[in-house]
Amino acid sequence: MEVFDFKDFREIVNNADLVVPDGKPLVWGQKLLGNSKAHQIRGQDLTFETCRLAEKENLSVGFYGASQETLDAMNIKLTSHYPKLNIVYSYSPPFRQLNKEEKKLLVDNLNNSGIDILFVGLGCPKQEKWMAEHKKCLKCVMLGVGAAFDFIAGNKKHAPKWMQSVGLEWLFRLLCEPTRLWKRYLKQNPRFVWYFIQQLLGKKFK
Repeated sequence: MEVFDFKDFREIVNNADLVVPDGKPLVWGQKLLGNSKAHQIRGQDLTFETCRLAEKENLSVGFYGASQETLDAMNIKLTSHYPKLNIVYSYSPPFRQLNKEEKKLLVDNLNNSGIDILFVGLGCPKQEKWMAEHKKCLKCVMLGVGAAFDFIAGNKKHAPKWMQSVGLEWLFRLLCEPTRLWKRYLKQNPRFVWYFIQQLLGKKFK
């Protein structure tokens, strides 16, 4: 719905090299629109699998976002799964805009680290905008993985398997964080269903 509402954000997402469906309802929507092979790719699953391949191929990885405590806990969890994973960068940015000098230092540090894959966990749409802004000045591949850092670190709980299978992860997250999420889901979920039905019936959106 962010993409639907804001043209500048739509251009960022449409110009990304890879976009995957994190939510089950998006997968159902793709299948109803004819993509029978669509399947859910959650941020934490993408992170684990990419780290597994990075260890196998001897590629270095790094993490940008969340608190330092979360990053430390996540790194311990990942290296317990992949002991030879080469983590060369881990940074918790301040909750404000970086100034010009800080941005230059950040770019220099990342490029000098020898990092191959940078996982960005700033949440949507902040992480997508950050990656688009830094795409031309960073030498690494970037993957926006949303709340994956918190899930891997154990700060947030996963929905029960039965809720995942019927597409109710969003409801579980709402029950866990009602104050933060109720406005988003109350506004966006009904709008998504409404516009999707129109698309399913053949309406084209620009």
